[in-house]
Formats: sequence, C-alpha cells, structure tokens
Amino acid sequence: MNKNEIISILEDWNFWKRDLPTGIERPDYLSRLKDYLRLNQVIVITGARRAGKSFIMRQFLQMMVSEGREREETLFVNFEDPRFTGLDAKTVQSIFEVYQEVLKPARTPVVFLDEVQEVSGWEKWVRSIQELGRARVIISGSNARLLSRELSTLLTGRHLDLVVFPLSFREFLGFRGLDLREELDLFSERIRIQSLFREYMEFGAFPEVVLAPEKKTILISYYDDVLAKDLVRRFRIRKTRELKALAKFYFSNVSSPVTFNSMRKFLGLSTDTVQKFSGYLESGYLVFFLPRFSYKVREQEKSPRKVYAVDTGLAQVAGFQSSPNRGRMGENLVAGELKRRAWSSPGTEIFYWKDLREREVDFVVKSGRKVEQGIQVCWDLSDERTRKRELKAVLKAARELRIKDFLLLNEEVESEEELGGGTRVKYLPLWKWLLEPLTSIKTK
Repeated sequence: MNKNEIISILEDWNFWKRDLPTGIERPDYLSRLKDYLRLNQVIVITGARRAGKSFIMRQFLQMMVSEGREREETLFVNFEDPRFTGLDAKTVQSIFEVYQEVLKPARTPVVFLDEVQEVSGWEKWVRSIQELGRARVIISGSNARLLSRELSTLLTGRHLDLVVFPLSFREFLGFRGLDLREELDLFSERIRIQSLFREYMEFGAFPEVVLAPEKKTILISYYDDVLAKDLVRRFRIRKTRELKALAKFYFSNVSSPVTFNSMRKFLGLSTDTVQKFSGYLESGYLVFFLPRFSYKVREQEKSPRKVYAVDTGLAQVAGFQSSPNRGRMGENLVAGELKRRAWSSPGTEIFYWKDLREREVDFVVKSGRKVEQGIQVCWDLSDERTRKRELKAVLKAARELRIKDFLLLNEEVESEEELGGGTRVKYLPLWKWLLEPLTSIKTK
C-alpha cells in the first residue's frame, strides 16, 4: 500500500479533522483506562465481539482530546477495515511511519490498534514500539486464547488487561434513557425498571441490540460471526458441524452442570476434542464455565462444571428453548454479573456448591482463602415446597462453609429470615440486586 492509500483509510477512522460517533459513554471503563494510561504498560482490551470495545476506545480517544491532547497525537487503526490486506508487523510499521510523516505528532502518540488479532506478528511490533518509548499502545481483540498466547510469550508483565462485558443492568437502563441516581429512584421508577428487566433477560445486553428494534436478527449475526471469524477460521476447525452442535447444546442448557465425557457420547468426538472445542467457545466469549467448590483442587477438576452464556440474548436465539425458563436465565444473569464484579476484584473466585445428597447452592463467592458469600437463585418462591428445598441447601452449605449471610435472589420477594445456627437469609428481587450499590445489600 502506498502512503496516500494508507492516509485515506486512516482519515476515516481518526479524529484529526472532525469528531466521529462515539456512542453512549461507559464511564467505568473510561475511568479504568485513564488510570491505566498513567502506567508504562501496553493496555489490552478484550471481550465479546460487539460488546463495545471499539466504541470505548473511541470514547477514550475523544476524552483525551477534550482534556487537552492534540488530535494529531492519537492514531486509531481498525484492522477489520477490508481495505487493509496482508496484515503483518511490517504493515503496522508502515502505517505508523506514514502517520508520523504526515501528522508529525509533537509528543509521544497514543496508538489504538483495534481487532489486532487480524495482524500476524503484531505482538513483536507492539513490544518494540512500547519499549523504545515511541508510542503508548492500546490494543483490542475478540479472541481471548489468541491474545493470551501471544501476550504470554512477548508481553509477560508488560501489559494491563481490561475485559469489556455486555452491558450491566445499570448500563442497560442508561442506554434506554433511565438514569438512576439514588435509591429513591428504585421506588419511583419500579414499574418501568421491572418491564425493562424482562427485556434485559430475554434479549441480553449487547449495546447495538439494546438500541435496535430488530434484536433477534442482530443476535444471530453476532453468533455466526464469532463462529466463522473468531473460531472456525482462526483455529482452522474442520468439524464445524460438531462445533456448532456443541455450542447449541451449551446454549440450550445454560445454568446446568456438564462434563466433557458426556458431550463425547453426544457428539461422537473424543473427550480431548470436546474439551478443545469448549475452550474455543470460551475464548470466543460465547460461554464460560464455573467449577464446583471444593477445598481440594483435584476434586474441583473431576466434578462437572456449570455452563453459562456470556449473554442471555445469545442463549435465547442460538439454543433450543421449548418454553421460557426464567429460572435458568435469571441464574445466568447472576453468573454474568458475578463474573463482571469478580474481574474488578482481584483474588475473587466464583463456584457452585453441591453435596453428596445433591443439595446445591448456585454460587459461592470466595475471596482469598475465605468464602465470603453464598447466593441462591429461585425465580418463583410461591410454592412452599420449593422454598423449603432451597433453604435446606442453603442451610447445609452455610454450616459446611461457615457462611453467615446468604442471598436468595428471586422475582419479587424482599425480606429477611433467620434459619438458625446464626445463618441469615436475605430475599431480594434479582433486578434490584443487579442495581447495587443503589441498594443497601453489600456485595463482595
């Protein structure tokens, strides 16, 4: 590519001559990026395709400009632009040299490399440019495994990670024009919040989907893109039918325990292949797994893992659902929120718990060596037998793990109950828990 072609492409993606659309701000991510930029590290933004990584990068670029950085001191490169071909480290160097020649930045520029997994050998260029002090680099990618493999070889200890999730419920409400500022708003806007919560559960929280009238079509296209671009093509998978069958099974069975061995029989594949394909689906941010709690690592590894979708909307359109199952989808929402909160709290781990008599608690939150919290999800508590069954599991886990306070998240009940032995259960509507810290319930 010649200099004029490169500049022509870059002008479409950069703020040099004009402002570009940046979407609705996501302040939590921008604040973290601002803190990260003060450190001399490569910033790595990962997360599900279409979760908002590119817009967050643009928002951060716009923030820097509004706070005084000259526009010419920033460079944004979108490697999914089809006009870029044969991408490798030499191409990136050529782009950077043309940028320096034409824009002549006065200070060390901040370089944004979007969807960097499209570039072979990108990590060598990033390491050298950062170590030479010629640029501050922020990269994004939609495949965790590819990025982690490359980062672990050349950028170990030299990068900071930022994982972008689909919208939290609070962000979702903001995108829909409902800005909650204090706990009183939960009462005045309760009916609207509950209505939007049902939409959040059904269609998920990818930003574009939240704002679009036709949601299912977009979700299906996301799903197809991840399978085709991030998995089949990247990992050169030949058994695409089996990969799709495994993904469909997982999406049809969210919040359920699974084993690779049982999938082997279902798909007619070896256990190793099922494990590998499952890893691909996880690295592409389609699903994630939670282990069973045990103080013995070997026992954790041997037990079934529970599978969850990264987004309930994807599970609804890509899985087989004979009827709405709000209990499982509600549990999936809790799993995603806990994963989001755990990511921003180093040392926190999430498990499920089950004893030999099959009594189960959906989530156990462990911080360091201590189990901090137990969470049970039961959508409908109107049946007394169901409530008693859930509480038996809670009480057993509380005694075994020495947990004093449990949350029982449900559709609408809000109260407290003493179970004996010093164990207390707080009943809380799921939508309200998702909006913490506006509520008074403490979350570790």
